[in-house]
Amino acid sequence: MHVCLTSIELFPDKVHGGFGRATRTIGRELVRRGVGVTVVVPRRSQAHPEEYELDGMRVLQFDPRRPWRAIDLYRSCDADVYHSQDTSLGTRLAMRARPDRPHIITFRDPMDSRDWEIETRYSGHGRVGWSLYRTFIDGPLVATAVVRADARFCAAEFLRAKVRHKYGLKTEPGFLPTPVGVPDRVAKSARPTVCYVGRWEGRKRPERFFELARACPDIHFIAAGDAQDATRDRELRASCSDLPNLELTGFIDQFSSDGVARVLEQSWILVNTSAREGLPNVFLEACAHRCALLSYTDPDGFASRFGVLATDEPGALRAGLEHLLDGDRWQRYGQRGYEHVRDVFSTDRAMDAHLDVYGRFD
Repeated sequence: MHVCLTSIELFPDKVHGGFGRATRTIGRELVRRGVGVTVVVPRRSQAHPEEYELDGMRVLQFDPRRPWRAIDLYRSCDADVYHSQDTSLGTRLAMRARPDRPHIITFRDPMDSRDWEIETRYSGHGRVGWSLYRTFIDGPLVATAVVRADARFCAAEFLRAKVRHKYGLKTEPGFLPTPVGVPDRVAKSARPTVCYVGRWEGRKRPERFFELARACPDIHFIAAGDAQDATRDRELRASCSDLPNLELTGFIDQFSSDGVARVLEQSWILVNTSAREGLPNVFLEACAHRCALLSYTDPDGFASRFGVLATDEPGALRAGLEHLLDGDRWQRYGQRGYEHVRDVFSTDRAMDAHLDVYGRFD
């Protein structure tokens, strides 16, 4: 079997987000199971040539300013199944290239009007560039591709009704879990340790994590990640450089290092300060490492079931942290999250689900 994965990014290119992480993980695990994999993505930087190999996958890149050229790439794949990791114009171009092959979509973060309002508010991008990006991932041709897809799935349960409403579908998409490694054991730090793992971009609001560290000097805080904009990155680091209880790791490539796993292993609690989320990969990874969650968002009830869902009121994040630390509540929440992720998202279970889907089109 040969599968072609479509994504707007591939970890760890210039844009190292959740879509790219999920795409690389799924592709790598398919290769390990004897499946041929090609990944087609828009070229975000000059770090890699137009064609290269990664984790046994063949990666093909196209100029996002000339997306129609991707048609030839999709056609050259000659894949048995084309699987989009969320939607983009690439989804529709793959259908144009190979209309006779099955086309599958996994929705990871479909955005409605409120989501786009939040994205626009925090983006910091110019109006023209932002409009082009929105058209590329959410334009009319993309909507047509969704309706024509042979199968549709969501990476989180709460997204199913959202997708059905957004695209006027007759039925809700199915659920297809994102694979995550689940360690058998973890060694937590002896002192209270709280972490943030992710990009330091607009809607992620890492400033709130730094403010929490300043308000809780007796707790150890670890912030893994960086801002893609060099000026913003310097400003954020300067704003918290005087905090002795805050450790900044910088960006960690979790495919070439166990740095992220080590941060999560020692941490008691993962804090997520984003203004909105789908179901972040880091939620799954944190639960897999028995971390409790403290978050402003609650996709699939992860924060409320496995930690604390914070309000936007002043002091709410600190109150949530104190609640989790009181009586070691974080351990009970962390264990519940671990059991859920182990039973639903562990690598073998999630990849079996993917292979089952592909097998329907043999």
